[in-house]
Formats: sequence, structure tokens, C-alpha cells
Amino acid sequence: MSTNINTLGEFGLIERITKPFALKHAQSLKGPGDDAAVIDSGNVLTLVSTELLLEGIHFDLTYTPLVHLGYKTIVAGISDIYAMNGTPKQVTISIGVSARFAVEQIEEIYKGVKIACDKYNVDLVGGDTSASLTGLTLGVTAIGEVAKDKIVYRSGAKNNDLICVTGDLGSAYLGLKLLDREKRVLDGVQNPEPQFEGYEYLLQRQLKPEAQRLAVEAMADSDIRPTAMIDLSDGLGSDLLQICKASKMGARIYLNRLPIAKESFKLAEELNIDPVVAALNGGEDYELLFTVPLHRQNDLAGIPGTEIIGHMVPESKGCALITPDGQEIAITAPGWGTETE
Repeated sequence: MSTNINTLGEFGLIERITKPFALKHAQSLKGPGDDAAVIDSGNVLTLVSTELLLEGIHFDLTYTPLVHLGYKTIVAGISDIYAMNGTPKQVTISIGVSARFAVEQIEEIYKGVKIACDKYNVDLVGGDTSASLTGLTLGVTAIGEVAKDKIVYRSGAKNNDLICVTGDLGSAYLGLKLLDREKRVLDGVQNPEPQFEGYEYLLQRQLKPEAQRLAVEAMADSDIRPTAMIDLSDGLGSDLLQICKASKMGARIYLNRLPIAKESFKLAEELNIDPVVAALNGGEDYELLFTVPLHRQNDLAGIPGTEIIGHMVPESKGCALITPDGQEIAITAPGWGTETE
């Protein structure tokens, strides 16, 4: 009997296929199940994370500038390192490319890679290239480090810890929806003029996101070590559930505390999309979701753009979104390949 991947979802699939693999070496401290693998390198911990971006799944070259694609690939990789409270140091890039691409186009991708590496002080130290028959594929492996007493896993959240998020939510997804709309509307039109005015912020969030280095540095300056942390690449709902599962906790987040940009509200109304659903399930925000003890609440003022959106509760209470009238809505993660609508 075959099992449909959608019945497991991305994280369920990863758990199932990696379950038989036990760690054999004492230096291997953490395998699959967090934002990055953790290896004991002596004085520090080495962090390793891998991301894969596929044409037609993660990006559409109709509207994605190649230089932005290279930049975003690096951000996708190093965001996982920041989510472990670490500092990215090196990356490798692998690329599968078909004959329809010219050398100059590949150079454009690597121009974006270089801009990101320079901005985040990361070295490109290797990779691989291969011919492809199915479109453009980009893979990034990010390597970083963190002091042994500063590492943050998904599994450390405790009862009554505050749930915090950097930045706003759902804007990357809505930027994608805007691009998709203009692609459909202008299909076959000569000299197309897409209507992006007023939504530049949403486009930037989708096409050229940023990793949360400043937030991690601000936490270090304020001597805040989160009890749990994850990068928001799969959507608030899905990623919060990962923290809850790893920490064996439940959670309560509050609808009126979710940070949603004014541009997101405006476009969501225009496209008839619920901005809260976009915030919960949209993904690719590359913000940080983290928990801190209740007594550190006042210290969060030193973390720019951070909002407190809820708190952890006992596992038996589950994970729920609380509406302004007190209604509890159970939080669930979209299945494999599910779109937010």
C-alpha cells in the first residue's frame, strides 16, 4: 500500500525517512529535526544547514531577477544558522542548469550570491555544477558556528515563556500573489506594464528577503538567549508547531498581536485573501520565531522590530490562535504542496 506524501507533510516525511539513522559519532550532537545540524568542533559548535530551490516550485523566472535569486539563495541558507543563535561563516552553492541558459545569466545569479556573501560576511568555499533537463536548480549549504553556551534549539521552550517574532508576517506570500496576478493578467501582452505601485515592500520581501542578523546581534547585546528558536520559512503556524513538538509544549498566540504590514492588509483585501491566513501559512518571511522567559519581557525592547504574540502553555492544551472575542482556533500546518488561499 502506497502512502501519499500529503498525509505526512514535509516535516512528517523528514521524520519518517530519517528515523532509522542513529548518530554514530560523539561529535554529532544534533541530526535532522532542527534548523541546522550541530557538530562539536572542540572550542565551538559547528552548524550545517542545506536548502534546495527548484524552478517552478520555489521561484518563477518570469518575474524573478537572476541577481535576486542568487541573493535569496544565500539568505535561505544562512537564515537557518541565525535560527540556532549562530553566525554563518561559509556557504557552498550547487547549481543544475539547462542549455537554455547563457553563461551571462549564470553570472547574474552569482552576482547576487556575491552581494549577499559580502553583506553577511560569508565565504563561498565550494559547490557543484551539473546539467539539468528539468529547469534551474540551486542548492546551498551554510556552515556557521556558535559558542557552546549560546546554542539555541527548537526544544527548549518552557511553560509561560513569551512567544516572540521579528518583523512582520505574510508579506512575502502576498508579494508572490501579486507577482502571480500580474503574470496572469499580462500573459501575451506586448510591452507589459505590471501594476506594482504601492506594493514595492511586498515585492522586496518575496524577491530579496533579508536574514535576521541584526536581531541575533541585538539579543546578544542584551544578553538574551532564547529558550527556543526557528526561522519562519514555512509559515508561522507550521513553524510554531515545530517548536511545540520539539519542546513538548502547547501555545497560545493572539490574532490582534500578529504583526502584519499595512501593505499586506491592503493587497489582501484587493485579492480577497485573509491576511491572517497568509501570516499563519504563507512562509518565506525569513523572520525569527523565538521564546524567552517571562521575566525578560522588558529586555525585548532592545530587539528592534520584535513583537510578543503569545505564550507557551502545557502540551495538553494544544496550540491555538485566540481571536479578540476569546475564541480558540486550533493551529494546523498545511499539507505537502498545500497553497494558502
